[in-house]
Amino acid sequence: MKSSPEHPWSVDEVAERFDLPTNVLRHWESVGLLRPERDAAGRRRYGEDEIVRIAIIQRSKLAGMTLEQIAVLLDDSARGRHEVLQRHLDDIDKRMLEMQRSREMTEHALRCRAHDIMACPRFRAGVSDVITGLEPSRSPIETPA
Repeated sequence: MKSSPEHPWSVDEVAERFDLPTNVLRHWESVGLLRPERDAAGRRRYGEDEIVRIAIIQRSKLAGMTLEQIAVLLDDSARGRHEVLQRHLDDIDKRMLEMQRSREMTEHALRCRAHDIMACPRFRAGVSDVITGLEPSRSPIETPA
């Protein structure tokens, strides 16, 4: 994009740059996540700081954060900030564990010599925690049956 900090970006330019509909940027502004400057005609003008905020919002959303959590992340004086961020980290750790277990299960299914994966005892053991509702332990799916 040709714009520079001296010539801030329009809402359309920012939307195109981040592959977002303009109404998403307007919504983020309405909930206080963005505060673009306005030009003499009242049009939104996004400077470098707003561009960085948009990138943070996008990365945070991809990581599963809600807009409310993102607002706390971006507000260094927010009450309970550390608690909100710690809960999000705990959630990320839990999802990473589940993704790792899913990866192990898929890799096992790929290598398993059993055509019927349901007949494979190691495969079944890999989902036993889901069936029983117990906390997951280390996956028994590690070597093909």
